Amino acid sequence: MVNVMRRLMTTTVALCVVVPVIAAEAQEPAEQTVFVMSNNAEKNQVIAFERQSNGTYSEQRRFDTQGRGTGGVNDPLESQGSLTLSLDHTFLYAANAGSGDITVFRVVGNRLIITDKQPSGGSQPVSIAQWGNAVYVLNSGGAGSVVAFHINPSGQLQQIPNSTVFLSANATGGASVSVSPNGQMVAVVERIANNIDTFHVNADGTLGPLVVNASPGPGAFSGRFAPDGNLIVSETGGTGSAISSYTVLANGTLSAISQSVPTDGAANCWNAISPDGTHVYASNAGSSTIAGFTIGNGGTLTPIAGTIVGTNPSGSTNLDITISGDGKFLYSLNGEVGTVGVFAIGADGTLEEVTQIEGLPAAVGFNGIAAL
Repeated sequence: MVNVMRRLMTTTVALCVVVPVIAAEAQEPAEQTVFVMSNNAEKNQVIAFERQSNGTYSEQRRFDTQGRGTGGVNDPLESQGSLTLSLDHTFLYAANAGSGDITVFRVVGNRLIITDKQPSGGSQPVSIAQWGNAVYVLNSGGAGSVVAFHINPSGQLQQIPNSTVFLSANATGGASVSVSPNGQMVAVVERIANNIDTFHVNADGTLGPLVVNASPGPGAFSGRFAPDGNLIVSETGGTGSAISSYTVLANGTLSAISQSVPTDGAANCWNAISPDGTHVYASNAGSSTIAGFTIGNGGTLTPIAGTIVGTNPSGSTNLDITISGDGKFLYSLNGEVGTVGVFAIGADGTLEEVTQIEGLPAAVGFNGIAAL
């Protein structure tokens, strides 16, 4: 993603608590909160912003991951999913790419409590996905690998024996990992190799043999499973960015549904799917815009209202995007200028800008965003 952007733009102390206390605190109601990750090379942190009654957002607290990020300027991880909520919003997972480990937080309202930190099983973890009690970590460094863990109700991780699987080759740029809604398939995008890899999930949570699918569209970057089980892939493209949808067949190969639909912008590397599975949004970092699509029956993608449904201020370089659990808000991490764009999602999928959350340092390597 760094190279893509250059071409296009020239451009806390650990909290020790006993399990019964954590369980009791977890009953606190969750507010409308968005989390972003600093990826700081000395002390990685997760920053929580909460929505106030007047529609503004205020920083609530910064939570140390007890690990290190990579630092950098803009999008150093070149990935989606470095900060990931569990499906039930009980846990938040943070990838510490600099120290090679992952942190698990218990989500308690708008607060985070560390429950565990474990080595990622590889080099430079950049993306995390969870289904049931299985957690999958994508390591982009070295040979590139996916490692499987079990997580218990208290938030402790245990690596599953013999669970490491490797990508198609060394230095292929693993950029995203996602698990299908039924928990039976894992998909990984290799952005440098332009591959979409699939793995069957075994009964014990380990992954079956690698199936490599060459991406029909150039510049595949992030793949996310939609609630209907189809895989949606963002593409930086050759002459223009695009988005595609695929059916993952029983043998792990892909069958195209909508192929390389233009996002009418530059450097689309991330996508976010509404919780009800009716819409998907693409982040055009090179043009500071957000494209929107309706997901039809069978996974077809149809542009919403002229494709571009949201615009950040010029030069925002919106990176990763996410949608709140209630499906009402979309958030974009504008790493180059140090803001978070907030958009209200209409019933028809259109976006209306609510505010720009300010106060973050600009161009210091922020990566990762998740919202309750």
